[in-house]
Amino acid sequence: MSDKSIVGNLNYPTDYRIGTGNVRTLPAVCAELGIYRPLIVTDKNIPRLDWFQTVVRDLDGTALKTRVFSDIDPNPSSDHVAAGIAAFTDHRADGCVVVGGGSAMDTGKCIVLLVDNPGTVFDYEDDNDNWKRADSDLIAPCIAIPTTAGTGSEVGRAAVILDPLDKTKKIIFHPHMAPDLVLADPQLTVGLPSDLTAGTGMDAFAHCFEAYCVESYHPMADGIALEGMRLIADNLVVAFDDGRNIEARTHLLMAAAMGATAFQKGLGLIHALSHPLGGLTGHHHGTVNAIFQPYVMINNREVIEHKMSRLAGYLNLPGGHFDDVLNWVLELRKRLQIPHTLAGILDVELIPKLVAMTTADPSLATNPKHCNTEDIERVLRAALDGNLTQ
Repeated sequence: MSDKSIVGNLNYPTDYRIGTGNVRTLPAVCAELGIYRPLIVTDKNIPRLDWFQTVVRDLDGTALKTRVFSDIDPNPSSDHVAAGIAAFTDHRADGCVVVGGGSAMDTGKCIVLLVDNPGTVFDYEDDNDNWKRADSDLIAPCIAIPTTAGTGSEVGRAAVILDPLDKTKKIIFHPHMAPDLVLADPQLTVGLPSDLTAGTGMDAFAHCFEAYCVESYHPMADGIALEGMRLIADNLVVAFDDGRNIEARTHLLMAAAMGATAFQKGLGLIHALSHPLGGLTGHHHGTVNAIFQPYVMINNREVIEHKMSRLAGYLNLPGGHFDDVLNWVLELRKRLQIPHTLAGILDVELIPKLVAMTTADPSLATNPKHCNTEDIERVLRAALDGNLTQ
C-alpha cells in the first residue's frame, strides 16, 4: 500500500475536513466559528504530548485565550461533565475544542449542550424526546479533533455517559449535538499503540456491522456501513503492523466517522452487552465489542444470514456465506491479538446483573432478533466460555 496523502472536505453528516496537517488550521477554524476563548477538552494523557503543546502555543500565539480541561476518565461520568461545565464557565469560554477519543468527545459534546441549557446531563437521556428540553440555539460551538479511529463520536448526535450511582451507561442525545466542524488529522493517530489501534478499529467495525444488520429500511446507512467495513478490512491490520502508515490511518479515521453516521439507523446486542460490561469493569469498549461480536452473530444468525452473503461479497471473502464472514471475524480478532473470551474480564457472579442491565440498554431495541433474558444469558456464558456452538 502506498503512503500517499489523502485530503477531503465533506459536509455529511457535518463539516468534516480530513488530511495530514489539518490540526495546524485550528486557529483559523476557531475564528471561522467565532470562538475566541476556547475550552480545550481532552483526555488525561494528551496534554503531555509535544504536538498538543504546539497546538496550544499556536492558539495562544493568535491572541486566543485558551484553557485545557482534561479531568476525564476512559468511561466519562456525569461528574466529569459537571466539572467541564464549571471549567467552561470559569474560563468564560465561548466554545469547545474537543481533542481525543470517544471519552473526550462525549464529554465535550455534553458540555456544549448543557452550559447554557437547563438541567443535568441525564435530563437529556435518549428517551421520550427529552432532547426537546434544550434550546438548539443555546448549544455552544464545538470543534472536534479525533485522535483515535473508533467511536466516530466526532460526527455523532449522541454521547455515552456513565451514571456513577448505578454504574450504567446512558445515551445522551440531541439532533444538533454533533460538533460543528471536524478536523481529522491522521498524523495525530500515528502514536496510538497497536492494542488501541485494534480495539478502536474493531469498535468502528461493530458500529458498521450492527447498523447494517438493523432491519429498518435505510439504504443510505447500509451503503455507508458496507464501505466502512471494507475500509477497516483493508486497513486495520496494516495500521496494526505499521502504525506510521498514514494512508491506512486516514482510511480508518474515515471508517470511524462512517460507522457513527451509519448507526443513526441503530445498533444491537453487541453494544447492549458492552455498554454495561464496560461500565462495571472499566474495560476498553472497542475490545469488549470485538470479543462479543462472533457470539452475537451466532445468536442473530437466522435473521442476518441473508445479509452476510452481500457482506462477504463486498469483502471479497471466498464462499459468500454466513460462516465465511464469521470465520473472517474470528481470524481478524486473532490477528489483532484480541481475546477470544471474557475470561479474566467477567466474573460469573456478575451475569445476572449484566443480563438486567443489557435488557435495559436502548441498543437492544434495534437488534435484528428479539432477545429475552435467557438469550442474553446464553450469549454471556458463551462469551465467557468461548463456546461458538450455543
